[in-house]
Amino acid sequence: MIYLDYNATTPIDVNVLEAMLPFLKDFYGNPSALYRSGRIAHSAINTAREQIAALVDAPPSHVVFTSGGTEANHLALASLPRQGRLAISTIEHPSITEPAIRLKNTGNVLDLIDVDNNGVITSLAINEVIKNKPDLVSIMLANNETGAIQDVASFAQILKEHKVIVHTDAIQALGKIPLSFRQLGVHLMSLSSHKIYGPKGCGALIFDKSTPITPVLLGGDQEHGFRAGTENVAAIVGFGKAAELAKNDLSQRTEHLESLKKLLETDLMTIPNLTIFAQQATRLPNTTQLGIPGIDGEMLLMKLDKKGFAVSSGSACASGSENLSPVLGAMKIEESLAKSAIRISLGMHTTKTDIIEFIKQLKILVNPL
Repeated sequence: MIYLDYNATTPIDVNVLEAMLPFLKDFYGNPSALYRSGRIAHSAINTAREQIAALVDAPPSHVVFTSGGTEANHLALASLPRQGRLAISTIEHPSITEPAIRLKNTGNVLDLIDVDNNGVITSLAINEVIKNKPDLVSIMLANNETGAIQDVASFAQILKEHKVIVHTDAIQALGKIPLSFRQLGVHLMSLSSHKIYGPKGCGALIFDKSTPITPVLLGGDQEHGFRAGTENVAAIVGFGKAAELAKNDLSQRTEHLESLKKLLETDLMTIPNLTIFAQQATRLPNTTQLGIPGIDGEMLLMKLDKKGFAVSSGSACASGSENLSPVLGAMKIEESLAKSAIRISLGMHTTKTDIIEFIKQLKILVNPL
């Protein structure tokens, strides 16, 4: 199989697995315990906290571990004041949009921030939202479908001047582009381990200590009292190791991905009527979402699967849905074109040969159609 769905998940790095194994076999003590094996586990968590903080340029004490990016996003939105006003962009991941709708249904006000045809939020859209005096604004840093990157740092500066809490879902950006919590200037930032060759079931929320956080899970003092429950030590250790590797290899990974994406998109544009969504936007170095009018994207995905290629039609968390992509809908992409969408997301194991073979088989599949 040629795997081209790294935005959905990544294979665990062998060095990450090796770092985790001792905490799955030998050091199984509860990190809250005072005896030796508990202290070892506790120390390992603190090391991972430092590794993740180093990757995103944040103080280690500002890292709260969660069960994944979804929980981190929920915890971030829980900082919305009671009967407050929330604004999110129209291209957010379902782990933001769905809890936002629930907050709306329980008496809060929800505003939507529009994007342009390239899936990019404009300063005009931010200024319109400011008029409504939101308490919390959530804007993803990089879109999981199109790869479009938002100017979160500029938006955060403007919003903070109006006393607005700013959250960014940086899950897809992590490990692909340089990421600085300090320079972004946000109050809250969500991360996930399994997008950077770490284990599934582990994430983090980075927070500014001036920002009030309401715990979602109660029953213990773990994670500064913001996330009760015995920590998943092995997964946290794996996340930390993955973050360390990402920091050390970031420039090489980015260069590798950009060169492969250039090859991919140059060859894709030789296919008649093919559109690359958000092509004019600044995008992640690994992400290409395309469409060809008259072709069913889900059917094309299955045909590619039979040929040995793993690609996606968009967000893995929304797969199986018969609805059109909300992201492409927000970008006002024509329905027949949106229905044809597939996403190719590259990773550090992708090769030039993989790209050439993918293009060859894609042309074979779409030319008769």
